[in-house]
Amino acid sequence: MLDKLRLDRLTKRAKGEAVTVSLLFTLLAVAITLLVLYGAYFGLITALILRSQFFSLVSCAGLLYIGLNARSGSVRLLCYALAPVALVPGYHLWASYLDIIMRGAMATPPDLFIFVGLMAVVLVLARLAVGWALVVLVVLALAYAWFGDLIPGRYGHGGYDLRRLASTLMLSTEGVYGLPMGVAVEYIFLFALLGTLLMKVGTGEVFVDIARGLTGRMQGGPGLSAALSSAMLGTINGSAVANVVTTGTFTIPLMKRVGYSANLAGAIEAAASSAGQILPPVMGAAAFLMAEIIGVPYAQIALAALVPGLLYVLALMVAVRLEAGRLGLERDTEAGWALLRQTLLRRGYLLLPLIGLIGFLIAGYTPTRAAVMSILMALLISPWSRQTRVGPVDLAIVCRDTLLSTMPIVAAVAAAGAVIGVLNLTGMGLMLSGLIVNIGGQNMWAILLLTALVSFVLGMGLPTSAAYLLLAVLVAPALTRLGVPPIVAHMFIFYYGLASAITPPVALAAYAAASISGGDANRTAVEAVRLGFVKLLVPFLFATMPGLLMLGTGLEIAFSIVLATIGTVGLTIAFAGWLGRPMTRTERAAVAVASLLVVWPQAVTAVDPVTIVARAAGLAGMALLLYRVMLGQGPAAAPYDSKAS
Repeated sequence: MLDKLRLDRLTKRAKGEAVTVSLLFTLLAVAITLLVLYGAYFGLITALILRSQFFSLVSCAGLLYIGLNARSGSVRLLCYALAPVALVPGYHLWASYLDIIMRGAMATPPDLFIFVGLMAVVLVLARLAVGWALVVLVVLALAYAWFGDLIPGRYGHGGYDLRRLASTLMLSTEGVYGLPMGVAVEYIFLFALLGTLLMKVGTGEVFVDIARGLTGRMQGGPGLSAALSSAMLGTINGSAVANVVTTGTFTIPLMKRVGYSANLAGAIEAAASSAGQILPPVMGAAAFLMAEIIGVPYAQIALAALVPGLLYVLALMVAVRLEAGRLGLERDTEAGWALLRQTLLRRGYLLLPLIGLIGFLIAGYTPTRAAVMSILMALLISPWSRQTRVGPVDLAIVCRDTLLSTMPIVAAVAAAGAVIGVLNLTGMGLMLSGLIVNIGGQNMWAILLLTALVSFVLGMGLPTSAAYLLLAVLVAPALTRLGVPPIVAHMFIFYYGLASAITPPVALAAYAAASISGGDANRTAVEAVRLGFVKLLVPFLFATMPGLLMLGTGLEIAFSIVLATIGTVGLTIAFAGWLGRPMTRTERAAVAVASLLVVWPQAVTAVDPVTIVARAAGLAGMALLLYRVMLGQGPAAAPYDSKAS
């Protein structure tokens, strides 16, 4: 049992140290799980107390884990020394809560010492769990708050001392324990727990076999299976990198066996795995943040994300099928309808918790209550088979693995919460949003391009949740000031903040896939962008086709879906360069132009002559070109060599 719980995977420590730290980590994980479940189901814990207790426990456990696996002796000692310090703020706020309320959350001298310790924990944990980017942002934010009186002009301010910073960032829900931390404790950890539990009982394997049953007998079926299974798996964990390492170990070797190159196999897996962040019902952690920031039910966010997410999966499946035809790949002879039927009959019941989650959300349950009920369903069905049975040790491992997967996110939202607290305290957030509007003028497309650029750059250096939080404060207001609906503005930055999972130079999902496939990391990332281009195109369609987000009349929604589907499939064919035969560069360019004309940047109900002519020309041109290509008329180009890309 102790061997199952050991955490010293990177560097083997002395058995006594490893066992002690591993047991402490597991006990903290179980305590965090019980705290989150109690708060989610009963909701009787005050927000500040719940969030501070949660972060104290998570940061203490995270520092113990990092210290155990640290190669540097100084880092190891620093983490072990800070671990008990991390517990102090949570206990202090719980024990002194009434006193803090009575004095209007104004910091006292003891609070200042505890605040300094808290910020040390936040900075060290963010550096070791996430990287330097957030640490630099937090330090710059604190320096701006402290030395703002030295800055001339509109961007300066009177300066804030340590007492004011402690009051805002620690003793209120405006800083470290703000809305981001609330989402982490109320949604992110809870849904990660559900996903980890479902993986433990075997739901992930069911998804893989269902995908193989549906697509395996087709040409290039392993690629289609990888795309579909990774997308389905993403609906329960919402992590691109986790999807890659979970399903990629099976799908990537299978794709290579039937003829996909190492780069292409890794790219398919990376692009498919990143679909989980935009697919309901769970999506990525940032989706829960979006619901809280906009102030709408999470079910509405999930519904809005449904069509764009399905468009992404459709375009990816079409691209993979065309690649298989171009390369003349084999089929997965072990898959097919027999496997699908066998999977559903023998293990289909393992899908009940996920079906129940969707049902509870539709029935009007809060996401937290729905997640708790789905966890109970998973625990109830696990004893039905010896292979899926989950014992006490397995439950402890589920709690531990959930904490391991969410610890970097919690570190990120704590640091981002500190930055947002300073931005709100100083008013810098509104000023930067106004700066974007001033640069872009009143031109919505200029603002969208600037927003996409800022979102993309922040997404490269920060985790998804932290990038979205900063974008929501800095960038989204610039779009809403131009009349863009809030859900459109936030979904736009959400998509571009996620794009870094497959786009160089920080394509974590692509790099993880390349490590499994043995391909070149950067070439794998480039191929993943080619396959997953919808993430870069669709956000711009939100502005003119809000029907894709289920906004507007039924007719507007239907027109938006039809036009966007035609446009994305057309661009997919143009990027693939194959449709029954290789396409010439001229044909590919013509299909791409026709596809863009179909999604002409005007409202779907626009009836001005230019819009009507553009869309009609796009539809007619695409139909004619594709008909010509499929008939085999005209010269054929040399096949595109994915192995060289």
